[in-house]
Amino acid sequence: MAVVTITKDNFQKEVLESEIPVLVDFWAGWCGPCKMLSPVVDEVAEEIAGTVKVGKVNVDEESDLARQFRVMSIPTLIVFKNGSAVNQSVGVISKQEILDLVK
Repeated sequence: MAVVTITKDNFQKEVLESEIPVLVDFWAGWCGPCKMLSPVVDEVAEEIAGTVKVGKVNVDEESDLARQFRVMSIPTLIVFKNGSAVNQSVGVISKQEILDLVK
């Protein structure tokens, strides 16, 4: 399953109404740590495809979503289950830490 680009227009459907947990990566193109984390998130997305959906939110393009979830620093990873944020991590973390976050 490919990584889904999350926008305010599809957030409700892709994240809040998802049947499976969703890992959302809040990032920006100018953010060095985000560029370090992105390939790791992509790798995790391949590994957990079917059990967890992975989406990315560009905070420059979707500032309202970033504000709604109080994203102050990026990269921020938030796990949503049944329409609620249940877990969160800020900064670059390892692949194993991402996998632990979504469990």
